[in-house]
Amino acid sequence: MKFKDFFCFKAAIAQLQSGKRDEAVEELVSSLEKCGKLPKESSKSIIKAIIKRENEASTGLGRGVAIPHVKHKAVDEIIATIGLSDEGIDFFALDKMPVHSIILMLSPLDDPDKHLQAMENIFKHLQIEKFRKFLRQCRSQDQIKDLFMEADEDPSL
Repeated sequence: MKFKDFFCFKAAIAQLQSGKRDEAVEELVSSLEKCGKLPKESSKSIIKAIIKRENEASTGLGRGVAIPHVKHKAVDEIIATIGLSDEGIDFFALDKMPVHSIILMLSPLDDPDKHLQAMENIFKHLQIEKFRKFLRQCRSQDQIKDLFMEADEDPSL
């Protein structure tokens, strides 16, 4: 599975306004809603589910990256977006360092295989230092989209 198959680049936020974990999650979910990727009436329950999951076990992987994700009944297809923060956000990451890149992913309840394929793609690229470095340098939705499209074509990026 490639980024173009599940990523909503129109919802990407090159500079998150939020400086706290829960607010950043809310900002990203709201961005997906504004792009028509989520039903408005479901946003609050999705945010609540993500924060509940984060409170149980942080998705802050370390190296400045977090991947908050949840399977939810209001989601019809896998959808993801990203928010970037120059200042960094405390996501209670494994390495105790602030998070600068937050990839939020939502999946339907009934498609665990696609969920795993999308997560595998995200993890694979976030393991590459060059990809993380280029991601932190992005300053616009277009730059974010270009990087992810290039990563789809060049797995070593």
